[in-house]
Amino acid sequence: MAMTGRDRLLRAAIEHFARTGVGDQSLRAIAAAIGTSHRMLIYHFGSREGLLAEVVAAVEAEQRSTLAALMAEDAAPGDWIRQFWSEVSSAARSYGPFFFELSAHAMQGRGHAAGLRTSLVEPWLEPITAMLVRAGSDPAQAQARARLGLGTTRGLLHDALVTGDFEGADAAMELFIDLAVADLPAPEPHRKA
Repeated sequence: MAMTGRDRLLRAAIEHFARTGVGDQSLRAIAAAIGTSHRMLIYHFGSREGLLAEVVAAVEAEQRSTLAALMAEDAAPGDWIRQFWSEVSSAARSYGPFFFELSAHAMQGRGHAAGLRTSLVEPWLEPITAMLVRAGSDPAQAQARARLGLGTTRGLLHDALVTGDFEGADAAMELFIDLAVADLPAPEPHRKA
C-alpha cells in the first residue's frame, strides 16, 4: 500500500522526535523541522497533542507488529524473546528516549499521552500471555509472567539508554531469559515428514 501524505508526515515526525525528543516544541517548529506547514499538521492531526498521540500509537503498533511476527515463527520461547530483545534494543537507540519521554507525559496526566495509560501495557499482555501458555506456562501465572517480562524489558532498555551500557543490558536480559524459561517444558524436536 502506498504511503499517503499523512503517513509521510507521521513518519517524518517520528524520525524528528527520535532525534530531538518532544520537549516544548511548538507545532510551527515541528512543521518547519519536517518540511511542512503547521496548517498541514493541523489538517491531518488536529493539534500538537493529536500529532503526538498519533506518533506514539504508530511506534507502539510497529513494536507490537514485530512481536506478532516473531511469535508466529515456530521457535522456542527463549529464542523469540532473544530476537525480540535484539530488535527492540536496536530500535531503542533511536526511539527509546522519545518513548520514555512520552511515557513520563502519561504518568503526569498530560492530555496528548492519555491513551498511553491503556496502550503501553494491556495490548502487550494478551499475546505474550498466550505465547507463554502455548509454551507450557501455568495459565494462572501466565499474565503475571507476561507483565514481568514486559517490565523487565522496558527497565533494561531504560537502564541501557541512561548508562549507554547496552552490553550490560544484553547480559542481564540473557540471565532473565534463562530464568523466565527455566520451568517451561523443553520444546519437542521437529520431526521430518
